[in-house]
Amino acid sequence: MAPCLNENVCVVSVMKIKTFTFNPFQTNCYVCQSNGEAVIIDPSCYEEWETQELVSYIESDQLSVKYILLTHGHIDHIFGCNAMTKAFGKGFLMHRADSPLLVQAPMHAQLFGTSIEEVESPEAYLEEGGTIEFGNEKWDIVYTPGHSPGSVCFVDNTNRLVISGDVLFYDSIGRTDLWQGSLPVLMQSIFNKVMVLDDDYKLYPGHGPATTVGRERTHNPFLLEK
Repeated sequence: MAPCLNENVCVVSVMKIKTFTFNPFQTNCYVCQSNGEAVIIDPSCYEEWETQELVSYIESDQLSVKYILLTHGHIDHIFGCNAMTKAFGKGFLMHRADSPLLVQAPMHAQLFGTSIEEVESPEAYLEEGGTIEFGNEKWDIVYTPGHSPGSVCFVDNTNRLVISGDVLFYDSIGRTDLWQGSLPVLMQSIFNKVMVLDDDYKLYPGHGPATTVGRERTHNPFLLEK
């Protein structure tokens, strides 16, 4: 695996991953590009300058946005959905089970001291066993509920990486005290869908730094046997 060019830009095989950290919740947004095509994962831009930074990056690299993808539908991951749809003429894709979160988004935002305009409906839905293809890349869609009922991870078996959303973090796991969260379901998702991967798979989470399956297997306190 090729080294990172700096702390926010990594080149993996022929795929380049750019990390942005946006909004008051410090949510990671990823732009992955391959052969001139790009996917935006979790457009979390909240302020106008954040939106412009994301759009400018894509335009400066002359990328064609093929998909806007959500790992799940919590407000901190969807702030920029409407802006990205407007900028690139693409609707977003998410798992159907998280659709109610879009309706609840304005209320949830108010509870957390923020605001969000009504979010458009998804262009299509992601399903377990499906794939995402762009440029020279092909990702598996892996259904990983627990943090939310419709959480998914994107697994790239060629470049050996996972976009893990809020399922698994460096030294932590997703919270389960939100709407339809479930700790037993989340732990099943982690152990049956993520930890079955080899140790060298790199994890790109929804918050915090990147890590690896192996590192979390041996150091994450939530995964260690008591």
